Amino acid sequence: MIAHLHGNVTRHRPGEVTVDVNGVGYRVLVPLDVWEQLEEGAATKLWIATYVREDRFDLFGFLSQHSRTLFEELLGIPGIGPRTALEICSVPRGLIGMAIREQDPGTLTSIKGIGKKTAEKLLLELKSLAEKLPALFMGTETGGAKTAFDPDAVAALESLGYDAPTIAHALKSLPADLASTEDRVAAALRSL
Repeated sequence: MIAHLHGNVTRHRPGEVTVDVNGVGYRVLVPLDVWEQLEEGAATKLWIATYVREDRFDLFGFLSQHSRTLFEELLGIPGIGPRTALEICSVPRGLIGMAIREQDPGTLTSIKGIGKKTAEKLLLELKSLAEKLPALFMGTETGGAKTAFDPDAVAALESLGYDAPTIAHALKSLPADLASTEDRVAAALRSL
């Protein structure tokens, strides 16, 4: 198995990069938040999860070992495939942690490929995983944490039809000085 790749990154369509390691290009699928952080042509180290089936051989890349572990644990849950696991990994850990604490399936149903029943089952699995490996759900964002995880702003954007990764990205990039939920929602809508 491939544990990690260190090389120059070429970004392609969102969620897909090529990592050039000594002249060999590896096609790697990454969560959208990782794709946005990677700089074109920059040397980067990605932690790799290899997904092999009789009809496919895919590499999934992450910036931390915790993210890779979360992805691999998600694949072990019945009904969760690699694309859905990748979508879940695009959502900030703090937001997933909040959904687990509040047992709120709404956050998970906004993720592409997850319906209400799957979200409820997934919450139980994630709660068990959080008890076993709590470090996986520690929020890694710094500054503006209130902005990124304002539950009322998230709910308002969900009601407008936006999915969790899009909402997380929009709220994460807002200035920290926005005082009210209404201001955060309005600013997020302008950025979408």
